[in-house]
Amino acid sequence: MFSLTVRDHAMIAHSLPRPAFGPAQGLHGATFVVELTVRADALDANSTVMDIGEASQLLGAILDGIRYRNLDEHPDFAGRLTTTEVLAQHVAVAAADNLRHLDHLSAVEVTLRENPDAWASCTMDLARRRGTGA
Repeated sequence: MFSLTVRDHAMIAHSLPRPAFGPAQGLHGATFVVELTVRADALDANSTVMDIGEASQLLGAILDGIRYRNLDEHPDFAGRLTTTEVLAQHVAVAAADNLRHLDHLSAVEVTLRENPDAWASCTMDLARRRGTGA
């Protein structure tokens, strides 16, 4: 299995209005370092998983949808808590939807790092997504 990872960041504002989140219940800012890893069982005709520039542009375009936004007011998250896990899933689904046409790719994984010691990830199996049309 081969993998390619690109990284970007996004500054957001949000609240997590449940007692479990302590001081993060109130509106606060966060800067996430976001890594997109693309996996393939075999390399493409160019001997790559995919073009690094294309992967970077894709991640940047996805993050532009949340960058500098108050996620409490973002329609994609209406009625949902914007935990690190949920944000990782949001980016992973968008990446998978944009990459599933590349038949040699097997999976995407998105990792959001809240700080150097804490992060969450979400992995999407592209073969399964191709089979379901989801």
